[in-house]
Amino acid sequence: MRIFRCVLAAIVAAAVVPLWTSAAEAADRVRFATFNASLNRAADGQLVADLSTPDNAQAKVIAEIVQRARPDVVLINEFDFDAGGVAARLFQDNYLSVGQGGARPIAYRHRFTAPSNTGIASGFDLNNNGAVVTTPGAAGYGDDAFGFGAFPGQFGMVVYSRHPIDVRAVRTFQRFLWKDMPGAALPDDPATPAPADWYSPEELRVFRLSSKSHWDLPVRVGHRTVHFLVSHPTPPTFDGAEDRNGRRNHDEIRLWADYTRPGGGGYLYDDRGRRGGLAPGAAFVIAGDQNADPHDGDSYQNAIRQLLGHPRINAAFAPSSAGAAEAAVLQGGANTTHTGDPKYDTADFSDTAPGNLRADYVLPSRRLKVTGGGVFWPVAADPLSRLTGVFPFPSSDHRLVWLDIRP
Repeated sequence: MRIFRCVLAAIVAAAVVPLWTSAAEAADRVRFATFNASLNRAADGQLVADLSTPDNAQAKVIAEIVQRARPDVVLINEFDFDAGGVAARLFQDNYLSVGQGGARPIAYRHRFTAPSNTGIASGFDLNNNGAVVTTPGAAGYGDDAFGFGAFPGQFGMVVYSRHPIDVRAVRTFQRFLWKDMPGAALPDDPATPAPADWYSPEELRVFRLSSKSHWDLPVRVGHRTVHFLVSHPTPPTFDGAEDRNGRRNHDEIRLWADYTRPGGGGYLYDDRGRRGGLAPGAAFVIAGDQNADPHDGDSYQNAIRQLLGHPRINAAFAPSSAGAAEAAVLQGGANTTHTGDPKYDTADFSDTAPGNLRADYVLPSRRLKVTGGGVFWPVAADPLSRLTGVFPFPSSDHRLVWLDIRP
């Protein structure tokens, strides 16, 4: 129950209308967004310290991007978790509630945060380098943790919402074991003849699938509930021939594919022991930095296509931006070898491998009507490009992605 005590409430504020949307249009839609904001810090407690005053340069820029995009419900990835939810409250009070760079303040009445697997010691040699590292911050600690992180909660998540979150019905899958997914894409040690043996039986008895967590947050929009399904799968890189991160990324994405398919999630159990997937016919929006591009990059077996080709997901509309297309041309390099249209990119990885990619997604269920959307990536001539910039970025190497949905 500690997870659910981490749910926090923020200050009530009047709804505001985006500059490019009429009041009538705003009343008829809900804007869902995801933003890997890179608000992670190198040391435990540093994010709380940085947000305790209203003058942290990066946080001001991140807040202004949110204020200009004005989502009604937004997931922020790479936001360090603390058990008291202090950082989540401070970001609202000191940044979102204060107009940044000429943008209007924005307040969210509801927010949710919960523990992440990142930086939690496993007690095992998960990278098979011959050493078990259990001291937070020590070299190699992140590779032996349940999810990569220098301390517990690094690279966590938080959701802000103008609409009520049904806290009692929230489901989290932080402790679901990878081995319990039927047909799991477990990594194989290429140095042995045995299959799928990168992790020992003892390690698999404790190894969690989610590198951060998977949350099902029922959001009450008027008289309808929309399940906000959020996560942040591990990057499919930083490993070896066994492709342990690529395979884990694939199965982290698969969790939502199975969860939303009638009968497909029967094997799943949440952190309170409840089994099964989403009820047939339930409305949902999947959001997060999935670390998977449908055409380029290092994904295992085109992992994101498990969602893009899903029979219950409306993936027909892909958010895009002119800034992403411009950046690919200006940076060149690895971007010139890509087969995907660069206007759909959401992450600026410059001209080095793997180049810019579509990594961040907002994907609604088929019965939800999409009325618009985009990626906050202004072209260089736009005054707002100061918020995204070029490396080293003033905000993040990822861009905020949103969809307008009529429930």
